Amino acid sequence: MELLELIQTLNAAHGPSGDEGGIRERLAELARPLADEISTDTMGNLIVRKLGSGPRVMLCAHMDSIGFIVTHVEENGFLRVGRLGGISPKEAAYTPVRFAGGARGVIVPEEKADFGKLKLDECYVDIGAKDRETALKAVAVGDTMIYDSPCFTNQGKVVSPYLDNRISCAILLKVLEEMELCPNDLYVVFTVQEEVGLRGAKPAAWAVDPDYAVVVDVTDVDDTPGSEKCGTVRLGKGPAIKIMDSSVICHPDMIQKLESQAKTLDMPTQRDIMRAGGTDAGVMHTTRIGVRTGGVSVPCRYIHTPVEMADLQDARDCAKLLCAFVQSKLESL
Repeated sequence: MELLELIQTLNAAHGPSGDEGGIRERLAELARPLADEISTDTMGNLIVRKLGSGPRVMLCAHMDSIGFIVTHVEENGFLRVGRLGGISPKEAAYTPVRFAGGARGVIVPEEKADFGKLKLDECYVDIGAKDRETALKAVAVGDTMIYDSPCFTNQGKVVSPYLDNRISCAILLKVLEEMELCPNDLYVVFTVQEEVGLRGAKPAAWAVDPDYAVVVDVTDVDDTPGSEKCGTVRLGKGPAIKIMDSSVICHPDMIQKLESQAKTLDMPTQRDIMRAGGTDAGVMHTTRIGVRTGGVSVPCRYIHTPVEMADLQDARDCAKLLCAFVQSKLESL
């Protein structure tokens, strides 16, 4: 399956933090023909294994997305919601949303709200219900909802909600599909609840106990007007090899190995430093006695909005780089 088709297929699945059943089922369906073993742990992480005789290598991408959870259903049929992950109410305003059960609606600020200082408590969700009784036939307190904006391409870029982190999940599926050799004992892990505190990756890394780990996620850019320079990378300039963010300083051996692989492939790469934000690497690299952890990042604009943007060639090259890394002969530690 082509990368864009994979992204579209994964984005059609429901899977905000804590409610990843839909996306996990879709990923398992796509990964099963490519795996020697596949399992789900207590947290809900999906663990896909390709058997090999070398050291344990773990590739990791979180499958959950940011989203919302219904907290109140009002008498007039409008809904109030809370956050699942880092969401700006101003960026969410007037965005269509959907629920796992099929209901659809839109996020709307109250008329009295100051849009410049908008709070989520000053927004409601309109699903078109005439009253509370009607609304409760479609949704319930505790139901989760996600953005329902479209996915489209232009100028080699893909624009979609939830490229964070469905584009990385698609990349890992491409690695499984395209690898020809498996000299190492490979675990491809799709984790849960990253957006609410890196919760799934810690037990997954404890169970796998990898010798080497690479976390795949999106990263902020420094290529838009008025950039606050929170990131160091640009769209279309190649995979971003993680140096550090607020959660991790990557192991120098992993940085060297990934950059060496890219040089062998004659592939341009960038160095990824984020001043804010983190990835699953933050909890993985301190697991047990420590894990040699690196990161390969997909440059992405407008992260955590309904219209994230990434370059498809960057993503294809990320898959190519990771495929070369997992097929390389690594030393047992």
